[in-house]
Amino acid sequence: MAFSPDCPLCVSDHAPLLWQDDKLRIIRVDDPRHPGYVRVIWQRHVAEMTDIDPMDRLHLMRTVFQVERLQRALLRPDKINLASLGNQVPHLHWHLIPRWRGDPCFPDAIWAPPRHDAVQADAWAEACGTLAPQVEHLHQILKTRGPAADVPVPDGAQDAPGA
Repeated sequence: MAFSPDCPLCVSDHAPLLWQDDKLRIIRVDDPRHPGYVRVIWQRHVAEMTDIDPMDRLHLMRTVFQVERLQRALLRPDKINLASLGNQVPHLHWHLIPRWRGDPCFPDAIWAPPRHDAVQADAWAEACGTLAPQVEHLHQILKTRGPAADVPVPDGAQDAPGA
């Protein structure tokens, strides 16, 4: 199926678009507790990776990996969570969520209850404010140069050949 009028990922949810091509798009997820969080969404309404042909799967995953590389290079998180769940919205998409040891739910999933007390929450809010320029830089790179943009790789990170 190419489009489902009841699907929130088929119908524009007004999430800020960062980049797109004819197969997929990258949107910013406005979650103040999780700076740099983006989604890579397959344009056509399909539920599973095996609903698209092998070359399209390669294109999708290459884009996911390129965005992860940019997040790591520009934001320097402690970890990146990649998730393709689709239980709530059965439309193929990937969540790319930078994580830091100080974030409210770490090491649990971002959907878990926060672990922070008021002091930790204030410290995390301040850290998010400090990260804001790097997050904006990530968004600008995606908008202007796309996910394949050439940026320095963080120390200790190795890109796969051809990534």
